[in-house]
Amino acid sequence: MKVGIPTELSDEECRVGATPKTVRRLQKQGFEVFIQEGAGVKANFSDVHYKEAGAMLVDGSEKLFEETDIILKVQPLADAEIEQMHSGQVVLSYLYPAQNQVLLEKLASKGISAIAMDAIPRISRAQKMDVLSSMANIAGYRSVIEGANYFGRFLNGQITAAGKVDPAKVLVIGAGVAGLAAIGTAKSLGAIVRAFDTRMEVAEQIESMGASFLTVDIDEDGSTDSGYSKVMSKAFIDAEMALFKEQAKEVDIIITTAQIPGRAAPKLILDYHVAEMKPGSVIVDLAASTGGNCTLSKHGKVFTTDNGVTIVGKLDQLPAQASQLYGNNLCHLLDDMGKAEDFKIDMEDAVVSRAMVTHDGKVNWPPAPLPVSPQKPKAVEEAVSSVPKPSEAEIAKKKGIRSAITLAIIGAILYFLGMFAPADFMQHLTVFVLSVFIGWQVIWNVSHSLHTPLMAVTNAISGIIIIGGLLQTTNDLSDPITILAFIAILVASINIVGGFLVTHRMLQMFRTK
Repeated sequence: MKVGIPTELSDEECRVGATPKTVRRLQKQGFEVFIQEGAGVKANFSDVHYKEAGAMLVDGSEKLFEETDIILKVQPLADAEIEQMHSGQVVLSYLYPAQNQVLLEKLASKGISAIAMDAIPRISRAQKMDVLSSMANIAGYRSVIEGANYFGRFLNGQITAAGKVDPAKVLVIGAGVAGLAAIGTAKSLGAIVRAFDTRMEVAEQIESMGASFLTVDIDEDGSTDSGYSKVMSKAFIDAEMALFKEQAKEVDIIITTAQIPGRAAPKLILDYHVAEMKPGSVIVDLAASTGGNCTLSKHGKVFTTDNGVTIVGKLDQLPAQASQLYGNNLCHLLDDMGKAEDFKIDMEDAVVSRAMVTHDGKVNWPPAPLPVSPQKPKAVEEAVSSVPKPSEAEIAKKKGIRSAITLAIIGAILYFLGMFAPADFMQHLTVFVLSVFIGWQVIWNVSHSLHTPLMAVTNAISGIIIIGGLLQTTNDLSDPITILAFIAILVASINIVGGFLVTHRMLQMFRTK
């Protein structure tokens, strides 16, 4: 099969459907790769690079569309490109199907099978094909870099001979892929980071990255089965707006990431929020292309308001990096579709059926909903909840009985051995058994979430080794037994200290500040 990569017609689009690296990967999948001359120039990939990778250069898009079976693009097909395509051809690109019904009908009437890469369902198996996540990761990173550039001073705090510089305060609204990437980047640059999201489930993710999770005093969760946020109640939105107003007075950079597929971006930063911000502050609106989260944002423009706030509605796409990740997503999807040898369109496949927006002359949009996390059957939940749980007193009573029985068995065994074993042996055995029993009880009562091999097992054994080594030492430093005992004590002590240090560092990862 033949794969074609045309030049993107949009002047603003710098990405390309394949890079020299993904060209080599496509060839390993069994495809012949054709690329239009100059297709990768904006992404800093010359025709020479593609030729060295094994791609065949084609002069003009008409010949490219005519000779290939699969087209890999970034932006949706233009009318002129659809005219050059033929029935049965497959195209993989952004299509924005919820907003481009006319385009879908044109593709269906032409007999083209179109896969909307922006409609890949967000399920675990499809993560490697999720172009929205790939591009959002870049956008989140880049939003901090460009925000810092327009902000014009350090993000991290510094103490110099000339005076103290306070760290910048960054507010990230929306903790999806882009938001988390922005949080990580801003935190790594030394800023004080705060984040807001309507989904309570992301609170731990935000705090684990060192940012503060902001919320409102209304018990309402914005999580949905689709993985996106739902529209919140008026009371929640009012409280949200009040929170943003207070934060606008304090923070230096606001990064907004909230977008809803097929709909205009929700308005989160209003004109009175911008009016509260300090001169020199920056708003980076990652949703500018879909209307903007800020009411003052202008798509593709960077401007400064009358009160000195810079609003960024345009980001550098990092075209080379973005093209590589996008190309990888395409290759993963072609892998799942059977590569060149067994390529097929399986409409029973959960990913293909939902992303294949046109096939066999029909429009397949909107697809059937596919929850990210399947809900448990209510019958099972009711059955589980109907089982009575034992009280704490009953649990403690059972533990006490088990401990008493264990001690009784151990006592009986020791008594039986005492009738026949030497006195010295019984003394050592009794100390050993009691030490193990007490150590086991101490470890068993520690929460399982705190168990680590170094602390729960190794440290207990090392403690026994140290006690045994101390009992074997004498004043004779030339005694081999004393030397071995000293080495054992040293090694066991190092192990215990190291175990506690490692455990302490592990627990620090889960502590909130």
